[in-house]
Amino acid sequence: MTEEIKRILKDSAPMRWLILVMVSLLMFATYWFQDFYSGLKPLLESQLGITPSQYGSMISLTTIANVFGMIIIGGVILDKWGIRLTAMIFGTVAVLGGIISALGANDILSTDPNTRLNIMIIGRVVFGVGLEITCVLITRTIVKWFKGYELAMAMAINMGIGRLGSAIGTAISPEIAKNNAPTAVTFAAGLICVGFIFYIIYLIFDVKIDKQLKAQATEEEEPFRFDDLKQLVTNKSFLLIAALCVAFYSAVFPFMQYAPELLVNKFGFSYQLPEGVTGLTIFGSATLGNTLLFVGLFLFGVAFPILPANIKEKAGKRMAVIITGVLFVAFLYAFKDTFAIWIKNGPKAAALLPMGTIFFTPIFGRMVDKKGKAASVMLLGAGLLIFAHVALSIFNNVYLCYLGLFTLGIAFSLVPAAMWPSVARIVPERRLGTAYAAMFTIQNWGLFLFFKGIGSVLQWVNPETVEKIQKIREGFEAQGLNPTQIAEEIEKLRVADPSFPIYNYTIPILMLVGCGVIAVFLAVALKKTTTKQGYKLEEPFGGK
Repeated sequence: MTEEIKRILKDSAPMRWLILVMVSLLMFATYWFQDFYSGLKPLLESQLGITPSQYGSMISLTTIANVFGMIIIGGVILDKWGIRLTAMIFGTVAVLGGIISALGANDILSTDPNTRLNIMIIGRVVFGVGLEITCVLITRTIVKWFKGYELAMAMAINMGIGRLGSAIGTAISPEIAKNNAPTAVTFAAGLICVGFIFYIIYLIFDVKIDKQLKAQATEEEEPFRFDDLKQLVTNKSFLLIAALCVAFYSAVFPFMQYAPELLVNKFGFSYQLPEGVTGLTIFGSATLGNTLLFVGLFLFGVAFPILPANIKEKAGKRMAVIITGVLFVAFLYAFKDTFAIWIKNGPKAAALLPMGTIFFTPIFGRMVDKKGKAASVMLLGAGLLIFAHVALSIFNNVYLCYLGLFTLGIAFSLVPAAMWPSVARIVPERRLGTAYAAMFTIQNWGLFLFFKGIGSVLQWVNPETVEKIQKIREGFEAQGLNPTQIAEEIEKLRVADPSFPIYNYTIPILMLVGCGVIAVFLAVALKKTTTKQGYKLEEPFGGK
């Protein structure tokens, strides 16, 4: 009878991983909506007349409510009233933000260009309120199901699914749009609705696991108190890991919003695939085929750490790695022509950055579970940021560009794989919602500054480029062309005319090197402080 009481839903590995997939679908959708505009930036400029500074404002204002503490409010709600109420409130808000953005982009609420932009910004602001709380919510859900098991790897895979959303959103949105940006906005909004439906289905299991955990509990769980906030802000290790979070993500997320155009303007990549080149076609759809290629890369990224982990014998583990490696090489060879074109295409190549994190983050997460060294891993990842942004800003060599992107992908894998499970070791579980919310809030301060800052600096150092593109657009407007026709004509000029104005990204990206330097100093301090406070981040995180 005692053994029956001990066995609960999360003790079943298949159930844990089913829950992970179910809740991660919402992460996939929100990350798609967060980053898909990056592949559409030139189209937004040519079709809707959105300047770099306005683009930066629209992206940065996604974080504005969270800059002023909305995530903290959501974290308190999560810790005080639980996952289900929080999910219904903030999931609905994220969906509403996506719908408002789509209505604005499609001129349903207004046909005035300035009003359209303002509606799209309002949609992003509303979406941003739901976005960050949703990420905290999903992270808290994973801790609930995986603490004591494969926590670091589960978090890494969840992050990988989110990055898959970023990658496909960046790479595929131009194909979905087909010179009509509102189509891509509508599709992205629809994905949030689908992801939220799956999370609502998960809540059925949440009710069940809560009953089981309550029946299994040996002592009364201490309720949330507002004094818990004081406990967080006086914990030096928590403050350092929160500061490292803002420095690290400020060097990565803003870069991703501008990466496709950087690769096109600085390193000569293309925006459009060559005529007649479709890649993999499924049911007559190249977009679906290309999406499945990204999913294939993701599955291999997950397979490398998971398959060997479920085999006890060392020989079997080695064989699993070898077989997976052979299949992966065969996969790359089968589609080598498509991948060869992708690495010369701005949106596709930029999408390979989050895809790199998908491949490496589960591996590093598994390493942290088994070997530990979380603080050292964060230090290494922070150091790699510096090299990556130096290679992408100062130098104009395409091989250094690829090396910089690869290095940034490694850094983007190392830090999250170690950072998020480390928080669960530093902070008591009953404060985790508030802790993650506080970290996301501080992170949003940096993102707000750099999303807007890069756009403003880009326009400041390229005034002639902005003016020339606006004049070209105004010339087509004077001819009576509609926004979609204008976008098509500008794209033809961009491809055919070598003198078409381009943006110089050197200074905007060089700004991000400073974030890497700060991250290194913070990682060193974190390693010393957590050792002194006895949090044992260098020891294995363990898994049953």
